[in-house]
Amino acid sequence: MAVDGKKMAKGKKRLLAVCLVIVTLASLCIVVLLPKATNTMNEIHQPLARDMSEKRFEKLELKDKDPISVLLLGVDERENDQGRSDTMVVLTVNPSDQSTKMVSIPRDTYTEIVGRGTLDKINHAYAFGGLEMSLATTENLLDIPIDYVVQLNMKGFKDVVDAIGGVEVTNDLAFDDFQVGDITLNGNDALRYVRMRKQDPDGDFGRQNRQKQVLDSIMAKASSLDAVLNYPKVFDALGDNVRTNMSFREMVHVQSNYRDAADTIDQLYFDQGYGETINGIWYYMMDEEELKEIRSVLKEHLNMS
Repeated sequence: MAVDGKKMAKGKKRLLAVCLVIVTLASLCIVVLLPKATNTMNEIHQPLARDMSEKRFEKLELKDKDPISVLLLGVDERENDQGRSDTMVVLTVNPSDQSTKMVSIPRDTYTEIVGRGTLDKINHAYAFGGLEMSLATTENLLDIPIDYVVQLNMKGFKDVVDAIGGVEVTNDLAFDDFQVGDITLNGNDALRYVRMRKQDPDGDFGRQNRQKQVLDSIMAKASSLDAVLNYPKVFDALGDNVRTNMSFREMVHVQSNYRDAADTIDQLYFDQGYGETINGIWYYMMDEEELKEIRSVLKEHLNMS
């Protein structure tokens, strides 16, 4: 496991991604844009079958600033197919010590698919059982409760980027027509930028870093005045492409009580595993000691240890 402190400190990167994009927009618009905001948040709200995680011993209380966890799913939906979770990021947010832990789960991770009774790639959980099976499988892998899940349709991802007027990133790998250095991406460009992995010597890990870059830029732009002025396009993009079990009221609580935790973000990495081919299919096998260590860090951050 590695924590990249330099990257974390540089510019105090706000990588709470799509979840806090929604929360920020809700808070910015709660007074003057309340009717439109409420309609959009009701549209994206998708309650879960369960009331709370089985791994929680007491009910979560946002007003008491209990630490929370969030699963971010970037879903690649396909025609006549539910699709797969192309991106899986888990956040734990502790408002008391004003910090956030963030870990990306390699999509080819070989693990138990909860509710199906099989071992498979973790990103197949969404294809088999949608948002709820992805949530249960991620909880089982990390052995922590996941309180909230935010799902973003990757095909609609470009609509979100276009709605906020594009994003700026610093590219360190030239590929296709993307040059090294500071570049501005429209929606289509951003989608191509975050999807590429075959030309990247770091493979899926390199792609994860580009996804974090773009999500960071989305967060910064969504907090700007320009995004508020373009709120109809932003809300339409969110309403069409985002689903979350977080209610509008919970978003307001999170924005009010948890936002300072975004100033200190520790990025945790699964990078000690290895590849293994089983029946002709390649899987990423977690290093057990690294998995145990990350589980421990996340549990401590959630005040579970």
